[in-house]
Amino acid sequence: MTYNPEPLSSEVAEPTVVNTAVNYHDRVRWGPIFAGIAIALTGQLLLSALGAAIGLSAGATGADAGSVSLAVGIWSIVSLLVSLFLGGWVMAQSCGPMTKKTAILNAAILWGTTLALSSWLLASGISGAVDAVAANAGEIADRVQQQGGVNIPNVDPNQVRDIATNTAKATWSFLLGSLLSLASAMIGAAVGARKPRVYA
Repeated sequence: MTYNPEPLSSEVAEPTVVNTAVNYHDRVRWGPIFAGIAIALTGQLLLSALGAAIGLSAGATGADAGSVSLAVGIWSIVSLLVSLFLGGWVMAQSCGPMTKKTAILNAAILWGTTLALSSWLLASGISGAVDAVAANAGEIADRVQQQGGVNIPNVDPNQVRDIATNTAKATWSFLLGSLLSLASAMIGAAVGARKPRVYA
């Protein structure tokens, strides 16, 4: 009896391999976040300088002070939104492929860090000004005493109400601007997020 094996096929089917990019283990990438913070702070500085230049130019031509201050307030919120959008986009672009959820998480961290850093820089500037005044307090006190003492103006209750109203408006504007800037950073990160490639 002879053994005749079946002929082998010359074509061997190879299984299809799909390589998908895996999310980072820690999901938070501080290098890209710091890059986004640098872009956000630089953009905020440049846009604020532009707004201040336009506002001062308008004030020099005799524009109404109330309308100029309103325009400066609106511009500060718009410049914050634009700068944080750019910061979120740069953060997502400088990172590896990630899902939109991971990009939004990193954008929220970028927003919080930028807000804290901006607040610290502002507080440092204010404390520096207070320290300069405190260092010269003796000289200021001598000048006040030479001019006949300190005159404390009478404060009208309507003035106190106006101050409280303006402070409340500024606080609500800060809160609204902060929440809008968070949304802006998240949108920038979602737009800039690079999708993982799928090789089939």
